[in-house]
Amino acid sequence: MTTPNAKRFAKCLTLATLLTALFASTGALAHTDDYLDTQKHANGGQMRMAGALHFELVVAKDNKAAKESPLIVYVTDHADAKVPTAGATGTVILLSGKDKSTITLTPDGDNRLKGIGKYASAPDLKAIVSISLAGKPAEQARFTPLAALPAAKVTAPAVNAHSEHKH
Repeated sequence: MTTPNAKRFAKCLTLATLLTALFASTGALAHTDDYLDTQKHANGGQMRMAGALHFELVVAKDNKAAKESPLIVYVTDHADAKVPTAGATGTVILLSGKDKSTITLTPDGDNRLKGIGKYASAPDLKAIVSISLAGKPAEQARFTPLAALPAAKVTAPAVNAHSEHKH
């Protein structure tokens, strides 16, 4: 015969196991690149996971030819809380066709880093973003910021050289 405490323990253990499985599976599904591409992001960019962080890359969407343009990376945690970028350093390597450029990122407000470089707004544009927050090792993420984006993202306001928008 089982005691009431043993029954309660067994129920708690079963519930804990189910909750752990639920949170583990939804967490894994919620942060795939495919999933993140279906979500609307605060700044109209493409979001990727980078370790314990999210990076949202915003590039100019209207450069028909390569020209000097800004790009911005917003840094948040997995709960979308802003992560301060004071003291952070970073780079973005842009690849498009045979063109390659490296852009240096510098802190530019609460949770953002900004850089300026020459690039065209091409569907084949790829970006490798590497950011080191103050006193932390570098985290890296890969982006295809203009490839087959949902219509809502393509029509989001483009970053321009005169943008003063800060979060």
